[in-house]
Amino acid sequence: MTARSVRTGGPAGPTEDADDLDVEEALALVREDNGTAHRGHRPPGPPPQGSGPAARPEAHHRATPWPEARATAARAARAVTRSARRAPVSVRLDDALGLTLAAPLDALTDLPSFDTSAMDGWVVAGPGPWAVRDEGVLAGHAESAPLTDGEAARIATGARVPPDTTAVLRSEHGRTDEKGRLHATRDVVPGQDIRPRGQECRSGDQLLPPGTLVTPAVLGLAAAAGYDTLTAVPRPRVEVLVLGDELLTEGTPRDGLIRDALGPMLPPWLRALGAEVTAVRRLGDAAEALRKAITASHADVIVTTGGTAAGPVDHVHPVLDRIGAELLVDGVKVRPGHPMLLARTKENQHLVGLPGNPLAAVSGLLTLAEPLLRTLAARPAPEPYTLPLRDEAHGHPYDTRLVPVVLRGDSAVPLHYNGPAMLRGIAAADALAVVPPGGARPGQEAELLDLPWASAGIGVCFT
Repeated sequence: MTARSVRTGGPAGPTEDADDLDVEEALALVREDNGTAHRGHRPPGPPPQGSGPAARPEAHHRATPWPEARATAARAARAVTRSARRAPVSVRLDDALGLTLAAPLDALTDLPSFDTSAMDGWVVAGPGPWAVRDEGVLAGHAESAPLTDGEAARIATGARVPPDTTAVLRSEHGRTDEKGRLHATRDVVPGQDIRPRGQECRSGDQLLPPGTLVTPAVLGLAAAAGYDTLTAVPRPRVEVLVLGDELLTEGTPRDGLIRDALGPMLPPWLRALGAEVTAVRRLGDAAEALRKAITASHADVIVTTGGTAAGPVDHVHPVLDRIGAELLVDGVKVRPGHPMLLARTKENQHLVGLPGNPLAAVSGLLTLAEPLLRTLAARPAPEPYTLPLRDEAHGHPYDTRLVPVVLRGDSAVPLHYNGPAMLRGIAAADALAVVPPGGARPGQEAELLDLPWASAGIGVCFT
């Protein structure tokens, strides 16, 4: 199941919308659910000792703390990057944007590869005044005949400077007399406005090291240096499995059916995280279909939506158990989205199980998918930063909470409509604030997670 407005767990379990309760209500719910807020694979055997309300901290420990969950996802990806299956690829410049260089970008030639004019004007030789040649010098043409002292020629920016040129005289710094002779209106300094060969680099110089993110400027530099292709880390291939019998792909909600919000949202978001989305499949709530889809997938990462709790049609955990997957993260101490999971399904394949509620799924993306995909793509980790919160941010009694915020000057403003089933807040947000257990008061510094399109980085490229 996915994209539900309200998700109810098993008979003793809480709903995902428990995140919206105040502290007292949430604590009451904790006592009521008797330690089953996070459900996943539970080994056979008797329940843990002290299963009453007072045992809540022990029962809750099975969920992974939020920072540790992110670190686990990054470690899982690093293990894969050592495999030959993640070998570098040769990519044409047109397809390299957003990739990471897997080899140094070394200059294939001197830049510039010949002396060029930095300005429109005249090339001159010796002291003036100068006799001006009838033929000028244009960019893209073969080398002109050498100049002799007292001679000048018109030249365009970027054109090859003739041998024996003393300097380039800018158009605005020269005048011609009635006899057509050129005079300088300013002193002429030898070498002025000439870009000498190798000014930027010499052939063989390292222009950029491995690990550099390919931005538009990197593409321009590579082209100028003579490259047609780049050696880069391949994009991790991701397959999205959208689960839920109740989902519509068009029109308005009706007859107990709701629109699928995650199917349209996840692929571009995953691309913004550096992934190549190979397929988006809608499976409904069918355990066997899910098993077949997972075992047949050749993607580096499978992302599922919904089905990670313990309801009657939540099949992700049983299917992972059936196929012998290794659970690396089985629930995270974060709201919304605590039932998220990370599993190793094959030696070089992982599955990120996102909760079905939309904002809870976003939480799972930023908690597990982002560090996993970033590390697989060898992208640099963003520098952490904090800003003071302008208003109070309500917290969860014992879990981290991710709250959509907008950035206003030197502060972050928490947004309303931040319930786990809501997208209205995140659609207007610049970032998510990491709110510690218990909440944050006005003026308190909070760590921020930038959204790809809000950071004005490479993630803004969704195609």
